[in-house]
Amino acid sequence: MKSLIETPYFLVDEIKLIQNLEILKALQQDTGCKVLLAQKAFSMFYAYPLISRYLAGTCGSGLYETRLGAEKFGGETHVFSPAYKENEFEDILRYADDIVFNSVKQVKKFGQRAKECGKSIGLRVNPECSTQQGHAVYDPCSPGSRLGCTLSQLDESILPMLDGLHFHTLCEQNSDDLETTAKVFEEKFGKYLYSLKWVNFGGGHHITRKDYDIERLKRIIIHFKNTYDVDVYLEPGEAVVLNAGYLKTSVLEIVHNGMNIAILDSSAACHMPDVIEMPYTPPLQNAAKSNEKKYPYRLGGPTCLAGDVIGDYSFDEPLKEGDILTFEDMALYTMVKTNTFNGMRLPSIVYRHSDGKEVLVQSFGYEDFLNRLS
Repeated sequence: MKSLIETPYFLVDEIKLIQNLEILKALQQDTGCKVLLAQKAFSMFYAYPLISRYLAGTCGSGLYETRLGAEKFGGETHVFSPAYKENEFEDILRYADDIVFNSVKQVKKFGQRAKECGKSIGLRVNPECSTQQGHAVYDPCSPGSRLGCTLSQLDESILPMLDGLHFHTLCEQNSDDLETTAKVFEEKFGKYLYSLKWVNFGGGHHITRKDYDIERLKRIIIHFKNTYDVDVYLEPGEAVVLNAGYLKTSVLEIVHNGMNIAILDSSAACHMPDVIEMPYTPPLQNAAKSNEKKYPYRLGGPTCLAGDVIGDYSFDEPLKEGDILTFEDMALYTMVKTNTFNGMRLPSIVYRHSDGKEVLVQSFGYEDFLNRLS
């Protein structure tokens, strides 16, 4: 049955979301670790009542995400920022349970105030162990990285103030890369864990991906818990909503310039920026790579940006104006990154409950564009 909701819109499927959450819940039960939702990847708080039944809490990247997690999710509320603003720190103290600092200087500036308010505090460290393959922009261990304190920068005088250490080095990776990083982390920083309460493995763990080696992850977690007597935290974002979301879009026009080009009402630049930033070609239902099926097309957005191209695909039948296409794996790093460049309308947000009922959670209009400007 054709949806009455106007495209473009994001659709989050509760059944697939629960499938991911069950995996994460089992991981916590089997190892005693705590899994936090990384809101930087997914902040659709309509789903927070469900997710909060499975996960221990949230982590934020600044004041607003931290407040959202505290007010809409509950549980433990963690925050990390490369640098905190003085005029926001009092609010950070109001909403966060656990505050992770990026440098020794930041600990010395804010740490005592946090401790006096009863907060748990940690230091993000950089083990200088890069496991990235081709995505340097997402590599916190790349040369010149601003993220995390290296061993040479560590001032041991702050250790009595710390409750834990945090490292985040992965992006869409398997547990073999975590194992590699964890060994280097232990060699450099392991001796400090004996006097601390927790260690945080950060995010980038593709735990709910079909080929993910979760048994290795369990061994790593249990090793840290048994060796150092610490709580272990993980902060996956993508893994929570992997393959649980879609972007529905319509074909507006077909043009030809050496190839067939379909112009959609969804923009890579505005509605799925990672397509350009990563870059990558998102999966599309009932389509294949550009040369695999009879009718190839380049799919592009409606903005004036020449590079607003989603990718090249092929189809069994010719596309026509009004056709609705469904991009897959569109819950993560989409809604949180959308923008109104060119005055593009933001996609609506729709939630499909387990009983199949679809609910229009949010729609956007001219005012959302207007209110971002002056």
